[in-house]
Amino acid sequence: MTYVVTDNCIKCKYMDCIEVCPVDCFYEGENMLVIHPDECIDCGVCEPECPADAIRPDTEPGLDKWLKVNADYADKWPNITARKEPPADAKDFDGLEGKFEKFFSPEPGEGD
Repeated sequence: MTYVVTDNCIKCKYMDCIEVCPVDCFYEGENMLVIHPDECIDCGVCEPECPADAIRPDTEPGLDKWLKVNADYADKWPNITARKEPPADAKDFDGLEGKFEKFFSPEPGEGD
């Protein structure tokens, strides 16, 4: 089991989860974060920290797509270990449907 970041992180990109991760398994894209599934120790401390409720255990049904997105982009994006401020308009995007198709960017973030 691992945890995965899902589409509600897109354009919200809150980073509360990063501060509590004991193994630094988060990676930063331009407009979302992902968890490296091979580095995650399944401790679950990140899940309740996400204000957008975008982190889920991969054992929940229907998350195969997100496990693949997290695995693929964790290998391409820079590691991030320190919290940054979310985008100023993050609350405007929290809870919107279809964010992956409309807003996902494959570009990397800045990392640490």
